[in-house]
Amino acid sequence: MDKTVIEFQHVKKNFGNRNVIKDLSFKVQEGEIFVLVGTSGSGKTTTLKMINQLFVQTEGDILFKGKKIKDYNLRELRLDVGYVLQQIALFPTMTVEQNIALIPEMKHFKKEDIQKRVDQLLKDVDMDPAKYRSRRPSALSGGEQQRIGILRAIASEPPVVLFDEPFSALDPLVRTQLQDLVLKLHQKLKNTIVFVTHDMDEALKLGDRIGVMNDGELLQVATPKEIAQNPENTFVENFFSATVGKNLYKTPIEKIIRTGFGIAEPDNSSSMMEINAKETLEQAFEAMTSVELLKVIDEENQTVSWLNHSALFKYLSETKH
Repeated sequence: MDKTVIEFQHVKKNFGNRNVIKDLSFKVQEGEIFVLVGTSGSGKTTTLKMINQLFVQTEGDILFKGKKIKDYNLRELRLDVGYVLQQIALFPTMTVEQNIALIPEMKHFKKEDIQKRVDQLLKDVDMDPAKYRSRRPSALSGGEQQRIGILRAIASEPPVVLFDEPFSALDPLVRTQLQDLVLKLHQKLKNTIVFVTHDMDEALKLGDRIGVMNDGELLQVATPKEIAQNPENTFVENFFSATVGKNLYKTPIEKIIRTGFGIAEPDNSSSMMEINAKETLEQAFEAMTSVELLKVIDEENQTVSWLNHSALFKYLSETKH
């Protein structure tokens, strides 16, 4: 059974005489995080904005749940597609509760259901409802504002949520926390996400599949592992290598796993130590001075993979830096 939620069929987009999207065809599957990554001006944000018709394609068709997007009522389409922007764009005169409740109210949810939903969402992102519900956006930090921006986008549980470089203006620590939040909420809601970023690290961490764009063209669509090990061309290879080459020993273990360098579960004869997937390559090497194997666990203490010396050295040798 076809699980396609969004499909681009030979889509082109012109601004005046300038052709910014040349001939774009790809599918986004139900429940996946599909990341569009590329340099500034590659066309990734223009592509995203055509999904909710902030930009209308010049040629070709975009299908949403099997129906041409131009055949939808525009208001109904946008109510079914959550949208998180880099600029956050909370309404400054509204409280946190009013900002989150906006779309459910427009969709005529019951008032008591909305209140319960707001409280639960705030708890989900570790913001005490009693403390934050009545605050104005100006009383929040940048990271807290972006949390509310995410909650507003998902409050009515839309099947699709678009993220337009939402974390690029935030400091690295807050950015990492919000990336983790996106993964946590996605695991809970099972929604479909299209996420735009210029950062391959972010793409590798979040994406089930990644689409690499350059100059209005989609060069490769593949899993993080496939892109790391089999880049389509020199541009993709260089774009990947430029990111992973920075501070290589600071690479999170979860990224090493996602790019395909973990090993299958070994037998029990080797000495072993647990290590969290958030730790770095440097910490993995340090841990392996006394053991032969690392059991990689996530935040819930679930085993996600295993690492040995060979896997770590393979990652180093095959990663350009």
